[in-house]
Amino acid sequence: MPKDADPKTNPAHVAIIMDGNGRWAQKRGRPRLFGHHAGARRVREIVKACPDLGVKYLTIFAFSTENWKRTQTEVAGLMSLFRKYLEREAQELFESGVCVRFIGDRIRLDDKLVALMDDLELRTAGNDRVHLTVALNYGGRDEVTRAAKRLAFESEQCRLTHEDVDAETLSKFLDTHVLPDPDLVIRTSGEARISNFLLWQSAYAEYEFIDTLWPDFTAEEFAKVLAGYGGRERRFGAVLA
Repeated sequence: MPKDADPKTNPAHVAIIMDGNGRWAQKRGRPRLFGHHAGARRVREIVKACPDLGVKYLTIFAFSTENWKRTQTEVAGLMSLFRKYLEREAQELFESGVCVRFIGDRIRLDDKLVALMDDLELRTAGNDRVHLTVALNYGGRDEVTRAAKRLAFESEQCRLTHEDVDAETLSKFLDTHVLPDPDLVIRTSGEARISNFLLWQSAYAEYEFIDTLWPDFTAEEFAKVLAGYGGRERRFGAVLA
């Protein structure tokens, strides 16, 4: 365990906006996809570090609803990378006790990728050492919109009335309804934006924006960020005496 780690005070649920793959590759004179492959390798290291750091839930932002605006070459390369990653890592994730979930709208994803996602979720459903949630074709506004549509349908079917609807009710229709809200959201690469990620769930989360590009974000640096979280005082809107 890295010396900075203290599982007793570290956050139980960490969400990460994995930014900087493209810039990492460009600094080395390589295509952007080279950086995405390096970033995928870093995911394995961070997931592996979670149990010793006391992180029970890890949610990573892999592909946003806005990322379709990138070049066709990059998008196709990313989809291929996702398929290969799931095929290559499935057994290791299962044997390591990782429970894998995917959030986001799957309609636009290709059938082979969706089949791999479904299979991995089913295969690892009984695991409980680490809960890894991958946000794929995900956007916070899109998630809330889809949740609102499902809630409206329940109302049309007379299974809900307007008096039944509150924040807790809506939360049950979100992609993350089985997960606790994140305690800490980390964004790599120096950008101080939340980029439409877990907008509802992160209402009271702590944020950490760090300059390190994602492919350079080691388990040691992860531990240092978590150690900094342990020294914060979370108020959840209240004034503590």
